[in-house]
Amino acid sequence: MTPDAPEPITYAAAGVDTAAGDLAVELMKDAVKATHGPEVQGGVGGFAGMYDASALKSYRRPLLATSTDGVGTKVAIAQAMDVHDTIGFDLVGMVVDDLVVVGARPLFMTDYIACGRVVPERIADIVRGIAAACAKAGTALVGGETAEHPGLLGPDEYDVAGAATGVVEADALLGPGRVRDGDVLIALASSGLHSNGYSLVRRVVQRAGWALDRHVPEFGRTLGEELLEPTRVYASDILALAADPAVGLHAVTHVTGGGLAANLARVLPVGVVADVDRASWIVPPVFDVVRGLGRVPWDDLEGTLNLGVGMVAVVARDGVEAALALASEQGLAPWVLGSVGQAAAHATDRAAGEPGLVAGTKGVNGGAVRMVGSYRTG
Repeated sequence: MTPDAPEPITYAAAGVDTAAGDLAVELMKDAVKATHGPEVQGGVGGFAGMYDASALKSYRRPLLATSTDGVGTKVAIAQAMDVHDTIGFDLVGMVVDDLVVVGARPLFMTDYIACGRVVPERIADIVRGIAAACAKAGTALVGGETAEHPGLLGPDEYDVAGAATGVVEADALLGPGRVRDGDVLIALASSGLHSNGYSLVRRVVQRAGWALDRHVPEFGRTLGEELLEPTRVYASDILALAADPAVGLHAVTHVTGGGLAANLARVLPVGVVADVDRASWIVPPVFDVVRGLGRVPWDDLEGTLNLGVGMVAVVARDGVEAALALASEQGLAPWVLGSVGQAAAHATDRAAGEPGLVAGTKGVNGGAVRMVGSYRTG
């Protein structure tokens, strides 16, 4: 090499630290192992996670369900606050609670973390949160990947995503096929914003000039603490409702992107309309603060955020008391949200012309949801 030749370029010089990645695995592996039952084979660090499917032999006709999702721009709040051990609950909640909508028990999950620079302690915190949420959901965290992307992401930036697989007995499948005229809607309270609509929320906060360490009296804590409140993970709770014959659980919806009406319409059959009473609950302060601070119209807020409703259970009329009792025992603060009403043969066609009627969302040709009344705020 001549004296004035450039120095050799190594992988580390390009911004990728494989030793840091190995240390991150060492820091997280105990938390991951804690989610493993006897069905998980191979341990931590293999090329693929393995799960013993012989457990499915007890099913008469097992249907596998799969779901994938991410956290979205809520990760920007975690990064700004340098708090990384709760974002895993947002990831797991977004994934496994889509599975239980069909009645599937989540079996195993994998995660993917892309970052600008591997900081072992930070990556370990993220995965510990994922593992803790998996433990709450009763699912095994069988593998994952951490990818270092210098030049694409900033040194302290990261994004997370995950996928899970579950199983449900074919004749126990929840959904539109079980819903009947006269069924009742039971709302299960959210823990806050969960993990949707943060592009709107962050825009409102930015324009208002509010700092994350600002104490907000309506919250009783700082803005950042409120915005980082972890998503509630409902999987085990929903499965308990499904297993209780007194409840008569027919369908469930997960209130994520698109808001309450749009997601509820997806699990209703063609020919029914569910009436949702906006006055049946008090909208939690965080939603009203966002609305007032950004002068966000109620219609936009309703179609973006969960407004305090994390999931909705559609139950038989004679199962309402049992559903409310069990959900209360689980700490879900349930209430009667509305009911499945009279037939509407052309509900989807009518949605475009009737104010407050929502149907045909996410490409699903299902029932319709009519939002009635006015919201109450504290």
